[in-house]
Amino acid sequence: MKCSIIVPVYNMAADGKLEYCLNSLINQTLQDIEIIAVDDASTDNSYEILKRYEEDYPGKFKALHYDVNKRQGGAKNEGLKVAAGEWIGFIDSDDWVTPDYYEKLIAKAEETGADVVGCDYNLVSEHTMTVGKIIANNTDEQAGECDMAHRRLLAMRPGSMVIKVYRGSMIRDNHLDFPEGIFYEDNCAGTVWMLYCKRFEKINEPMYYYYQHNVSTVHYISEAKCRDRMKAGELLVKECTERGFMRDFKPEIEFRFSELFYVTTLFSYMSGVKHRKLSFAAELRDGMRKYFPDFQNNPYYKEKIGAEEQKLVRIHQKSNLGFFCYYILLNTVRAWKKKLRRV
Repeated sequence: MKCSIIVPVYNMAADGKLEYCLNSLINQTLQDIEIIAVDDASTDNSYEILKRYEEDYPGKFKALHYDVNKRQGGAKNEGLKVAAGEWIGFIDSDDWVTPDYYEKLIAKAEETGADVVGCDYNLVSEHTMTVGKIIANNTDEQAGECDMAHRRLLAMRPGSMVIKVYRGSMIRDNHLDFPEGIFYEDNCAGTVWMLYCKRFEKINEPMYYYYQHNVSTVHYISEAKCRDRMKAGELLVKECTERGFMRDFKPEIEFRFSELFYVTTLFSYMSGVKHRKLSFAAELRDGMRKYFPDFQNNPYYKEKIGAEEQKLVRIHQKSNLGFFCYYILLNTVRAWKKKLRRV
C-alpha cells in the first residue's frame, strides 16, 4: 500500500461537507491508497455516510467508529493503528485537496528521499476548486537535509500536519502519535514529529483547501480551548524531555512553549473570552515561571514576539492585576478612537 489517508470525523454530515472531502480523496490520481475515516462518536449521521462509502469502495475505504469522543488526536491514533501505507497523510473532514495532491507529494518524496513533504494551502468559504487566499505552510528555508539548523527551524515552525505526507516508517519506528481528548493536538505533535525528520521538502503550490466556516475550531475562543492549548504545551515539554530533545533544542522548545502556552493563549483569552478571570491569567503567568522562568531572555522570543506583546508580558509578569487593568484600559481607549474616526 502506497499511502494511508486518515480522516477524523465528528458531526460533519450537514451541507455536503463530509462528502466533498471524501470525494476529493476517492478521486485521487494516485490509486494505491487506503482511506481510513474514523468517526469520533458523532451524534449526527456521519457514520452512516462513512459506511456507505465503505460499501461503495470496498478495499479502498475503511469506516471506523467508537462511542466515546476522543477529539481529533484520538481519532488519528485509531487510524494509525490500522494504517498499512508506506506514506501516511491526514486531512480534516471539512477540507479537501486537488486530485493530484498525494501523487505529487509522494513523487517529491521519492525523488528527494524526504521523510516529510508538504505544500501550501488556500482559504475558501465555499465548496470550490477555485484557489482562494494562498497561505505558505512552511518555508523554502526549512526544506532540505535536516541538519541541526534545519531541525531548529522546523521545531519552532513545524507547520500544519494535515498539509503533509509522512513516511510511515518514521512514525512507526519512533512510536509517534497524538495527544487525545484536547483541541490543538498538533501544537504538541507537530514539533515532536518534525524533530525526527531527516529530510523535509515542500511543493510551492496551494493544493490543500482549508474550509473556513463559523463552527471551525479556530473561529471561537473559550476558556476550555485556552486550557487545551496550555495542556498541549505541557505535553510538548513532557514529550521532548522524555525523548531527549531538550538537550539539543532547549531554546527552540522554550520559545515554542512560550508562544503557544503563554503568549498566544494569554492574548486570545483576553481578546476572545467574554467573562475573563484574574485567576486564569495568573495560572498562565505561574505556568511560565514553573517551566521556563527565564523565557524573556530567549533569543527567539526577543526576535519573534512583537514589541507591544513583550511590553504587555513584562507588565503581566510583574503584576497580574496591573496587567488586567492596563489591558482593559488600553483596549477601551482604542475602541473609542476607532469609534471617533467613524464619526
